[in-house]
Amino acid sequence: MKFNKMWVFAEIFLFVLVGSQVNITVAMDAGLKGLLVIFIGLLGRSLGVFVSTLGTNLNWKERVFCMIAYIPKATVQAAIGAIPLSLGIPSGDVILAIAVLSILVTAPLGAVLIKMSANVLLEKEKVNNVKEKAV
Repeated sequence: MKFNKMWVFAEIFLFVLVGSQVNITVAMDAGLKGLLVIFIGLLGRSLGVFVSTLGTNLNWKERVFCMIAYIPKATVQAAIGAIPLSLGIPSGDVILAIAVLSILVTAPLGAVLIKMSANVLLEKEKVNNVKEKAV
């Protein structure tokens, strides 16, 4: 429980520091190309989640929900997005801008899709193993 409380502070600190390094002009220039890179990455990650769930007891609806649930994963991008910039790599500012763009796109998209699809794709098991729609 203490780690959860510490993470709340650390997460805010991490995102503030990363956000302060973003060059808005570079981010705007990387817009469409950056979105294309993010979209291709999401497709690849979704394929990986699908393949990873093939040997499980999950049904197809649960597999689709797992793929949706992996859309808003931005902590890694926030943590490592500034490393190329700090190392002096010439395109480090573009890499950071796309990392931040991925956070701005995938977090709300994932949250909305999870909320909308949970009731449709998941069923909640009762204690006596009778299934009902997820809340």
